[in-house]
Amino acid sequence: MRLVVTGGAGFIGSAVIRHLIEHTSDEVLNIDKLTYAGNLESLASVSGNGRYRFEQADICDGPRMAGLLARYRPDAIMHLAAESAVDRSIAGPAEFIHTNIVGTYTLLEAARHYWLGLDATARAAFRFHHISTDEVYGSLGAEGVFTEESRYAPNSPYSASKASADHLVRAWHATYGLPVVLSNCSNNYGPYQFPEKLVPLMILNALAGKPLPIYGKGDQVRDWLHVDDHARALYRVLTQGRVGETYNIGGLNEMTNLQVVHTLCRLLDELHPSYHAGVSSYADLITFVSDRPGHDQRYAIDASKVIQQLGWLPEQSFDSGMRNTVEWYLHNESWYRHIIDGSYRS
Repeated sequence: MRLVVTGGAGFIGSAVIRHLIEHTSDEVLNIDKLTYAGNLESLASVSGNGRYRFEQADICDGPRMAGLLARYRPDAIMHLAAESAVDRSIAGPAEFIHTNIVGTYTLLEAARHYWLGLDATARAAFRFHHISTDEVYGSLGAEGVFTEESRYAPNSPYSASKASADHLVRAWHATYGLPVVLSNCSNNYGPYQFPEKLVPLMILNALAGKPLPIYGKGDQVRDWLHVDDHARALYRVLTQGRVGETYNIGGLNEMTNLQVVHTLCRLLDELHPSYHAGVSSYADLITFVSDRPGHDQRYAIDASKVIQQLGWLPEQSFDSGMRNTVEWYLHNESWYRHIIDGSYRS
């Protein structure tokens, strides 16, 4: 296939593109605006491949999107471009409304007009895959899981903007017949993740001897999904999912934030013992801070639909995935140093 991936320089998008180039024969056009979280160094391993191309462009630019689709002639679009940090959405929601809602609308319209211009065979085969988050469902209590039928109840500007985008995608399918598939994933982690997120932040703070800040009591529960497992699932949804359907993708690993941080500290104690004064274990650096507003207590995914209908299963357990991630950051200091000093944007 010939695929367009929006947001392909981001964390999940770059994992998808690496998977496509390394494990399929598909051609890929990466469309990314290269905001602060877009990093082309995450694609260094595939950037020289003849099946990969990059265009720096904003999904909110309708004429540019229409022109790229007309020129590249994709068989499918995988839409991952989004502002995605909850804390940033609380501090400045406007960018999230603009990119995640207006950008998705703009891309949908460009895709719809492109799709209408295809011949009957290509039109029937075309797919628009919208990648979203489990945060659109809100917060769970101690029991229960999110299913594809769960009620939407977003609690942050980020999750509300993604919920809005989900609704737009479904509306374009119901109203215009655009052939869409949707997926909602749990918390991703793994190599190449921007250091503002929990796992890389804890690893890099620990290595620098800085405090490891944990919101509240650290008892918030998340389902942890390795990004490479997610990339495989997304391709399965794109190629085998039924038009109009939603698929929840989870790692089958429910852990509290505190458990995650203790796991990272234990791995770092083993793989890179601390040399910081007064620190016998990296866990000594754990610091509890005031909880953030509207912090969802628990997410949990029922992934049985994607497992049973599409035959996907995660390959990484929580322990193997976290070990893989810690080892990657220990062996790729130049990648994260370029983010810390800002040179990745030059």
